[in-house]
Amino acid sequence: MSLADQADAWRRGAIAPLTHAEAEAAARQLALGHYENFPVVSWALPRDLRQPFYNVYAFCRWADDLGDDAGTPERARELLGWWQQELEACYAGEPRHWVFIALLPTIRRFDIPMTPFADLISAFQQDQLVTDYETFPQLQDYCRRSADPVGRIVLHLCERVTDENVRWSDSVCTGLQLANFWQDVARDLDIPRIYLPREDRLRFGYPDEDLRQRRTTPAFLELMRFEVDRAQGFLTEGLPLVDRMPGRLKIDIDLFIQGGLQILREIERIDYRVWETRPKVTKGMALRLLAKSALRQWTGLGR
Repeated sequence: MSLADQADAWRRGAIAPLTHAEAEAAARQLALGHYENFPVVSWALPRDLRQPFYNVYAFCRWADDLGDDAGTPERARELLGWWQQELEACYAGEPRHWVFIALLPTIRRFDIPMTPFADLISAFQQDQLVTDYETFPQLQDYCRRSADPVGRIVLHLCERVTDENVRWSDSVCTGLQLANFWQDVARDLDIPRIYLPREDRLRFGYPDEDLRQRRTTPAFLELMRFEVDRAQGFLTEGLPLVDRMPGRLKIDIDLFIQGGLQILREIERIDYRVWETRPKVTKGMALRLLAKSALRQWTGLGR
């Protein structure tokens, strides 16, 4: 059963509420079973932070899938509107869905405001309405709500919320989002969504017809080189955040940044030909990045 179908069942009252322990177990199972690299990341997490991270992940996973797997934009908007209502009920101290039953103690323990969760929902709602971006500032505003909130929540979980850390975190999260966009240019066009800003396509002389036909031209390769360099700039600008994190959390933050940079290196390795090949970070690469991140933090080398 898809999450969209599960949501309909919850709304009809066809699924019994879970206890807090059952809800946390469901969040843990979703996090460890859905995303292949999450077990690699969670290895470096302090034990007392793993469940809070699972709870936040469950919220993000549900919100994302309600937007992507609803079948139609209209149904997606309806379900995301319901998810917003469930979020508001949670902040009123009356969680109903199991995700929020698991999440509420995390919200209270770390004093997480509602804004980043609501921003994520608004970004997924925008996905149902906007399929092409005219300018990079418009795309960056989307990243501000689709990616940056995750980093801000993580700062709360790490108890490291400062203005400077927020700026670095936003830069990292925007860079990661852009790296994923350039990794998935072909997949996104299937949906269809286009994240390559029109102003950039025009600047490099890559017309809409070539985009629709997925043509790899010299103009496209130069466009992709530009976008990869831009994403790399965001990621490297946020590197100082790593040393602001406590203990082993430095490894996690460094691993996220290095994972994004690795995606960009893979795009470069295939000469930016993302129409023909989807670059990816394999599990083996992720483990090597983890080892290197751990070595950097334990020895202080390579910073």
